Formats: sequence, structure tokens, C-alpha cells
Amino acid sequence: MHPVLVQVPIGCWLSATVLDATPTGRAASTVLTAVGLVGIAPASLAGLADWADLPPEQARVGLAHAVTNVAAAAIYSASLAARMRGHHARGKLWALGGLTAVAVSGALGGHVAYRRPMSGYPAA
Repeated sequence: MHPVLVQVPIGCWLSATVLDATPTGRAASTVLTAVGLVGIAPASLAGLADWADLPPEQARVGLAHAVTNVAAAAIYSASLAARMRGHHARGKLWALGGLTAVAVSGALGGHVAYRRPMSGYPAA
């Protein structure tokens, strides 16, 4: 379920970044940033369940993925706080940092999901 559930925060945050490039997207990008933050709860729980079943070498990469996600959530929280205080330009900058963290986290998560050997199949 984790790969499906992460589409909510990623989609919201990517959409917020697109709306940040428009002159009238302030309110919508703020809402999308908040919805993305709410969406990390179910995605995190599903990720934790997946992580518990990983072999040790993949669990280490999964832990780096989780730490990077925590950083992304913190950065997007700063973005939301700045936006809610009326500092939209600062919120946009925080969001770009958050999107960068999400990209790094996605690469790590993809490595865990697609590089690990499937049960019953030899490692490539």
C-alpha cells in the first residue's frame, strides 16, 4: 500500500509547486501543502509495515528513506507555517527544499522497492 499512498503527499506538493509559479495560486498551494502533510500519516504507517519485512541490507536503505521523509515533512511544515504567516515567498522557498528532499527520498524508496530480490528469485 505504501507506493500507492505516497501519491497523495507527492501529488499535493508537486501541484503546490506548480501553482506557486502562477500569480493566483497562493491559497490553493497553501491548502495543497497542508493536505500533503496530512497524507503522510497513512503513507508512513504503510511504509513502516513494509520496512518491518525487509532484509537487513534493504532495511538500512529503508531507514535512510524514512529519515529523508522526516526531513521533507519538517521542511514542508516550515513552508506551511511561512505561508500561514503571510510569508508566501519564504513558503515557496521552503517548498522547493521540501520537493528536493522528496526527490531524494523517492530515489531511496525506489531502490528499496525495485532493487531488492523478490522471494524465490535470485538477486540480479
